[in-house]
Amino acid sequence: MKKVLVLGAGLVSRPLVQYLLDLDDFQVTVASRTVSKAEALVGDHERGKALPLNVKDEAKLSELVAENDLTISLLPYIHHLTVAKFCLEHRKHLVTTSYVSEAMMALDAEAKEKGLLFLNEIGLDPGIDHMSAMKIIHAVQKAGGEIAGFSSYCGGLPAPEANDNPFGYKFSWSPKAVLMAGGNAGKFLKDGVLKEIPGEELFDNFWPVHIEGMDEFEGYPNRNSMPYREIYGIPTTKTMFRGTLRYKGWCTTLRKMIQLGVGEDTKRDDLAGLTFAQLTAKLIGRSDATDIKKHTAAFLDLEDSSFVLSNLEWLGMFSDDPLPAGETVMDVVAARMLALMSYKPGERDMIVLHHEFDAVYPDKREKMTSTLVDYGIPDGDSSMSRTVSLPAAIATRMILEGKVSLTGVQIPVQPEIYEPALAELERLNIRCIEKTIPA
Repeated sequence: MKKVLVLGAGLVSRPLVQYLLDLDDFQVTVASRTVSKAEALVGDHERGKALPLNVKDEAKLSELVAENDLTISLLPYIHHLTVAKFCLEHRKHLVTTSYVSEAMMALDAEAKEKGLLFLNEIGLDPGIDHMSAMKIIHAVQKAGGEIAGFSSYCGGLPAPEANDNPFGYKFSWSPKAVLMAGGNAGKFLKDGVLKEIPGEELFDNFWPVHIEGMDEFEGYPNRNSMPYREIYGIPTTKTMFRGTLRYKGWCTTLRKMIQLGVGEDTKRDDLAGLTFAQLTAKLIGRSDATDIKKHTAAFLDLEDSSFVLSNLEWLGMFSDDPLPAGETVMDVVAARMLALMSYKPGERDMIVLHHEFDAVYPDKREKMTSTLVDYGIPDGDSSMSRTVSLPAAIATRMILEGKVSLTGVQIPVQPEIYEPALAELERLNIRCIEKTIPA
C-alpha cells in the first residue's frame, strides 16, 4: 500500500484526493487545520483518513511526514520549506504546485544525495503550462528547428454564460491573493528588447489577446519571464513572455483601484465602524463622504461616464454599507469582492491556457499554438481545482509507482514527467489543442 499525506483541504484539493483514492493501492491521509474540510474530502472511504493539523505543530507535522511515502503540500507556499526539511529528515518525496523558491532550490543537492524527488510547479500555472510548452519546444528542436519567439497566457475566468458582473471575474481562489498579485513586477523579452515593469505600473501594460473562437481578452505580464529561456532550453529566443489573461476592462479598473489605495495591506486602527463611502473618503484625503463619487472621479482623473467609476459604484465603494471585518484596506475590499464576485450554484468557471511559438527551421518558418480551454462541472469540481490538483495527483502516482527516475528539486520540463502526465490529463478530458500555421 502506497501512503500519501496531503497537507491542506482548500478549494483545489478535492480532485487530487479523489483521484488518489480511486487507485486500488493508495492510502490517503488529509491533514488540515479545519478537520471538517478534510473529512468532507475523504468521506467514509476505507483508504482515506482525515486528521486535524496546525502546521505550526512541527512535532506532529514531522510525525505525519515520517508515516507516509510522499507528502503533497497544498499549503501556502511559505510553509513548503518546513515540510521539505522534514521530507529530507525522513527520506520522503515531496510534491507541490507552487513556484520553486531559492530556499527550496538550495535543498537540491541533499535531495539528490538521498535519492529523493521534490517536484514543484506541477499544477496549472505553473504546471500544465510548462508541460504543454516543453512538448512542442522539444519536438521543434528534434526536427532541427529553434524557437525564435515564445508567448504564453493563462487565466482562470467565469465561463461566458457566468460572466455577469462588470469586473468580468469571479473568485475560484483567494481574492486577497488576486489583489496582491496586482502589485507584482513584470519582466520579459519582446523582439529582442528587455521590458521591465514596476509593480505599481503593472496594469498600465496590457494589450488585446485574440484566441480563435473566443471573445477578446486582455493580457498582462506575469512576474519575471526571463529565467524560462534557460529553463525551457531556448536561450536564443527573441521573445520570452508569460502573462495573465482577463476579460476586457479588468486592467483599467484594477489600475484605478490600486491608485485609489485598495492595495494597502498595512494594519490600521481607523477602519472599525466606517462605511465604504467613508473609507473611500479617507483614501482620497477627504474629511467626509459628501459627493464622494464626484470627488473620487476627480482624484482618479475619470470622466463621470467612465466604466471604471461605474464599476467602483457597483462594488459599493460609494455606499453606506458598513465595512466587513478586516485589519487592512485590502482585507475589507477583498471581502467585499468575494461577497459580490463568487460563483453561484450551478455556474461554471473556465481555464484558458494559450501558447504561441515562432519556430524557425533551415528551410521554413512556422507559427504554432497550443490552447487549453477547460470548464468546471456545474455543482461539481471547478476547472481551477481540476487543472491545479490533478497534475500533482498524477505525478504522485508516477513517483510512487517508480516511473520517474529524476531526483532533486525539479519542475515538470522533462519528457519522463510531461509525456505520461499530459497523456493522463487527456484521458481525464484536459487537453491542449495544437495547431501549426506556415509563417
